[in-house]
Amino acid sequence: MQLNAIYLYVVTFIYYLMKKILVLGAGGFVGNHLATRLKQNGCYVVGIDLKFPEFNKSSCDKFIIGDLRRLDICEQNITTDFDEIYQLAADMGGAGYIFTGENDFNLMHNSAQINLNILSLAIKNNIKKIFYSSSACIYPKHNQMDPDNPTCSEQSAYPADPDSEYGWEKLFSERMYLAAAKNYNIQVRIARFHNVYGPLGVFNNGKEKAPAALCRKVAEAENNTSIDIWGNGSQTRSFLFIDDCVNGILALMQSSYGYPVNIGSEEKISINDFAKMIIRIADKNLSINNINGPVGVNGRTSDNTIANKELNWYPQTTLEQGITKTFLWIQEQVKMLATAN
Repeated sequence: MQLNAIYLYVVTFIYYLMKKILVLGAGGFVGNHLATRLKQNGCYVVGIDLKFPEFNKSSCDKFIIGDLRRLDICEQNITTDFDEIYQLAADMGGAGYIFTGENDFNLMHNSAQINLNILSLAIKNNIKKIFYSSSACIYPKHNQMDPDNPTCSEQSAYPADPDSEYGWEKLFSERMYLAAAKNYNIQVRIARFHNVYGPLGVFNNGKEKAPAALCRKVAEAENNTSIDIWGNGSQTRSFLFIDDCVNGILALMQSSYGYPVNIGSEEKISINDFAKMIIRIADKNLSINNINGPVGVNGRTSDNTIANKELNWYPQTTLEQGITKTFLWIQEQVKMLATAN
């Protein structure tokens, strides 16, 4: 695996050297990390988002604060200058944001409007290649009832029955990007992300996902107390470290594979066991209170058969390695906030 990683690094650097890249959603978690890697690979990187990254200075050569729901903003900035576009901008969040039902209209409207604008301008300006970040939330609920045996292979997406309005919008936009590829000769690359996590991600604003939320809860908890977890804790997930996610994006963009592909980990774990892992890393004595709350499907893990075959991509970071780095970063943020207050 180490030789494979070195080979991918060299090929990637050669591929990206001197390209002009537009990263949409560059102020978000994955977009921020992706922009940094693209810059390291020798690209000229322009980022657009509603906000700058929260925890570091952006690596973009140029960063534009703009609302991609507005067509005029897209018209001003999605031009013929770019070799490639990476579209990661979306209205999104963790289970507390997606599964309560309180944000359904905004989740669908905002993201769909962004994608409609971007694709119309990409077609008008003859952009040759575009990446779209989809989600494992497009997979049918009925294939994810058994926490021990979920089915998330790419071909299982149909008949469609996503677990949320967020998933429905992602599936619609996948089809729109594929239609653009068919009708307008745009090279489209689509990744279905599975629970990406790591340092520099939100952890306390209500939109954080399970890894960041659990790390924050453990970091904040006094020793010999407890933390709350939504659901009975038997629901399973796999979690992908951000460095592996970025590697997967770059491998996909360099490939000739033009259909949706899973970018995730196959290392499945229950939420209770995941919490216990973080508690052990923190070296604390904490118990778990399972309480009512939004949980999503009972089981989900990535099926990387296509990614392995078509992209020669394999995650390099174990869950324990990645969550240790993430916990230590969040623990430091929690300490800084406590000191500031």
